[in-house]
Amino acid sequence: MPVDVGSIAPDFELASSTGESFSLKQFKNDKIVILSFHPMSFTGG
Repeated sequence: MPVDVGSIAPDFELASSTGESFSLKQFKNDKIVILSFHPMSFTGG
Protein backbone atom coordinates (compact mmCIF):
# COMPACT_ATOMS: atom_id res chain seq x y z
CA MET A 1 0.00 0.00 0.00
CA PRO A 2 1.66 3.27 -1.07
CA VAL A 3 1.81 6.10 1.46
CA ASP A 4 2.43 9.70 0.41
CA VAL A 5 5.41 11.53 1.91
CA GLY A 6 4.29 13.51 4.94
CA SER A 7 1.06 11.57 5.44
CA ILE A 8 0.16 9.60 8.55
CA ALA A 9 1.17 5.97 8.20
CA PRO A 10 -1.43 3.30 8.96
CA ASP A 11 -0.87 1.31 12.15
CA PHE A 12 0.84 -2.05 11.78
CA GLU A 13 2.43 -4.67 14.02
CA LEU A 14 5.79 -6.41 13.52
CA ALA A 15 8.05 -8.77 15.43
CA SER A 16 11.57 -7.68 16.36
CA SER A 17 14.63 -9.86 15.83
CA THR A 18 14.16 -11.08 19.43
CA GLY A 19 10.54 -12.07 18.78
CA GLU A 20 9.05 -9.16 20.74
CA SER A 21 5.96 -7.70 19.06
CA PHE A 22 5.52 -3.95 18.62
CA SER A 23 3.19 -1.65 16.71
CA LEU A 24 3.46 1.83 15.25
CA LYS A 25 0.81 3.16 17.66
CA GLN A 26 3.21 2.47 20.56
CA PHE A 27 5.25 5.43 19.29
CA LYS A 28 2.26 7.75 18.80
CA ASN A 29 3.34 10.24 21.50
CA ASP A 30 6.95 10.46 20.29
CA LYS A 31 7.86 13.53 18.27
CA ILE A 32 9.27 11.82 15.18
CA VAL A 33 9.10 8.30 13.78
CA ILE A 34 11.04 7.45 10.63
CA LEU A 35 10.00 4.41 8.62
CA SER A 36 12.73 3.11 6.36
CA PHE A 37 12.33 0.05 4.15
CA HIS A 38 15.27 -1.60 2.42
CA PRO A 39 14.01 -4.21 -0.05
CA MET A 40 16.48 -7.01 -0.68
CA SER A 41 18.85 -5.84 2.10
CA PHE A 42 20.76 -8.64 3.77
CA THR A 43 19.31 -11.20 1.35
CA GLY A 44 22.34 -11.66 -0.87
CA GLY A 45 20.28 -10.60 -3.89
